[in-house]
Amino acid sequence: MKGPGIFAAQFIGPDAPFNTLPGLARWAAGLGYRALQLPTHLSHIFDLEQAASSQDYCDGIRGMLAEHGLVISELSTHIQGQCVAVHPAYDMQFDRFAPASVQGSPTARTQWAISQLGLAARASARLGLKAHATFSGALAWPYLYPWPPRDEGLIDLAFSTLSARWRPIVDAFDEAGVDLCFELHPGEDLHDGTSFERFASLLGNAPRCAILYDPSHMLLQQMDYLAFIDLYHDRIGAFHVKDAEFHPTGRQGVYGGFADWRDRAGRFRSPGDGQIDFGGIFSRLTQYGYDGWAVLEWECCLKTAAQGAREGAPFIQRHMIEMTTQSFDDFAASPLSDDERRRCLGL
Repeated sequence: MKGPGIFAAQFIGPDAPFNTLPGLARWAAGLGYRALQLPTHLSHIFDLEQAASSQDYCDGIRGMLAEHGLVISELSTHIQGQCVAVHPAYDMQFDRFAPASVQGSPTARTQWAISQLGLAARASARLGLKAHATFSGALAWPYLYPWPPRDEGLIDLAFSTLSARWRPIVDAFDEAGVDLCFELHPGEDLHDGTSFERFASLLGNAPRCAILYDPSHMLLQQMDYLAFIDLYHDRIGAFHVKDAEFHPTGRQGVYGGFADWRDRAGRFRSPGDGQIDFGGIFSRLTQYGYDGWAVLEWECCLKTAAQGAREGAPFIQRHMIEMTTQSFDDFAASPLSDDERRRCLGL
């Protein structure tokens, strides 16, 4: 495993050093991070179209980051991926994620989003990256709770349409040699293992169809996020280090009662401040040979972003495990000959 990395999206702002990529790089390196996960919807930070078409641009970005001791862990198309599939209930909100030229036209917005993912595949290849972070979008999410009784044909159509839209994108990432890692997230049709399996099966379980593992979203759904690694470790291609806590009350539980984040039973917290067992997570990922990045995604309803970023790099570093190449009891090993083995077994 490599780390620590940091997802830059939550820190980009109008003021220096957060308004340019060199400024972000200098800031992140000063806090001890070794990699940036870069959003691709803000061209003043990272120009996705130029990166997809120009090796010189990509080499320049890598060179600048290297001056600060940094690399890119993954590119992110969370914003564009969300726009691949938008239920009409969310048209107004997600229209604002897209350029003005396609706003008001769901079909044009979807085509824009698919083209953006294609650019991301080519840019990732030029940058020599092995994984990419994204969202799936959602057509079925408003029908999550089965009341009124849910027509299964409706969900079948939603997932078949979703997979058809993602099919050419998955193929593009396969051609680029990059894993397409879906962050399993409430609000997306892919939000847990069951929904991911349904989607992946419709894509013929394409090897590049992978998972961005974020335990915070699993805790807030009351999933067993450690068992998830046992089940899907061969699909995990990216990892967000993000904490959460869940304290159900007599008033609310998983659904949160439409309360603000601070007043919800389930809340995002800075790493180390919540309930996530990161020792267990890092142990399991190391056991299964995860060789991607451990990337801080800072979201907390109480702590400032500045404090969360300062504390994030040493937190991740403390949890990194150097995989042993020997057994702890090798010192007492006593090799046997074939004859001695037979005698030990009474043969």
